Amino acid sequence: MTAESGNTKNSGTTNARKSTAKRASATAQRAESKATAAAGEARSAAQDTEKAASQSVRSAGEATKRAGRAAANGLQSGQEVVTANAAKAVSAATAAWEVVKHRKVIAAGAAAGVAGVAVTAFAMGRSTAKPPVGPLTRLAGGRI
Repeated sequence: MTAESGNTKNSGTTNARKSTAKRASATAQRAESKATAAAGEARSAAQDTEKAASQSVRSAGEATKRAGRAAANGLQSGQEVVTANAAKAVSAATAAWEVVKHRKVIAAGAAAGVAGVAVTAFAMGRSTAKPPVGPLTRLAGGRI
């Protein structure tokens, strides 16, 4: 082996080392770019998740507010119904108590009304039961 052939051998090994180093460097760069892209996607996914979580918390808060308002409105309308029914019951009870309290006066008034109707009917019947007479007989009171 000559010196030249020995150098050639070393030169081939050196070239092989350089090309292996270049390939390793290129592979490392590709892996780094893929890792960077994956990290960017992970960061983007984390931000999307954060936005979704905050939106779900907001919507849950709004739903809770709406449920609270609905419950308050239902309670208020229930109170209004109870108050109105209580007022009706009180007025009915008051009217019934007045009837019981003044039952004697009411009975006397009803009896007087019935008596008045009976007297009026009797008087009307008497005047219609008389035979028709002329004007002179009426002036004389029926003596002529």
